[in-house]
Amino acid sequence: MLNSLILVGRLTKEIEIKVTESGKKVGTLSLAIPRSFKNMDGVYETDFINCTLWEEKANITKEYCKTGDIVGVRGRLQSSIIKKEDGTRYFLEVVAEKITFLSNKKKDDVKNIDN
Repeated sequence: MLNSLILVGRLTKEIEIKVTESGKKVGTLSLAIPRSFKNMDGVYETDFINCTLWEEKANITKEYCKTGDIVGVRGRLQSSIIKKEDGTRYFLEVVAEKITFLSNKKKDDVKNIDN
């Protein structure tokens, strides 16, 4: 079985980092990814996809990237089920396993962050 995806897009906002109750850092980045085809009105639509980064990946990505930079994300899709009094909710999220900085102003070379 395989659960792997690759996304390349522009950051839509600054990366937000929070600390979990267990003390781990988790960051969220949002990518704007234009579709490769036009819709019925002849317009290229854009998908906005949130990705979760853990610990050092979140810190380094926040340090080197800003809104508008192009990044590549290799990761996996993760599902969660949350049961509340008002019903069950299902969530999908992209968990980043590798980040590649494809454009940024702080460093001229491409930087990769692996597990």
